[in-house]
Amino acid sequence: MGKLIYENTVKVDFEDRALAHLQLVITAKLRRKEAFHFTWKDDASIGNGRTSVWIHPEASLVFKYYGSRPPHLNHAWLEALVVTANSPAGLYLVPEPAAPAKSIDAGELLPADA
Repeated sequence: MGKLIYENTVKVDFEDRALAHLQLVITAKLRRKEAFHFTWKDDASIGNGRTSVWIHPEASLVFKYYGSRPPHLNHAWLEALVVTANSPAGLYLVPEPAAPAKSIDAGELLPADA
């Protein structure tokens, strides 16, 4: 289970694989200086509601992973998340589509010194 920390106040848990996919989509948009809403369903322990934050290039974000190995990435899932991120409603976590024949290792996308 990983954690996304937004502006050092909003902390939400996501499974490491989901968080890795979200991180790539979020950072791609921020590199292009694009701001957007990110919405997720809250856990039952805090009321089963939903939370939405405004992600912008100056926002403080932390992606904390508890697993030691980078997860394999599903290109189809990344594409589905990009579609939501570019919609008027903003980014939200959609279910993972069936994995393609070849998945991408998240370690392949990290800088050599990471």
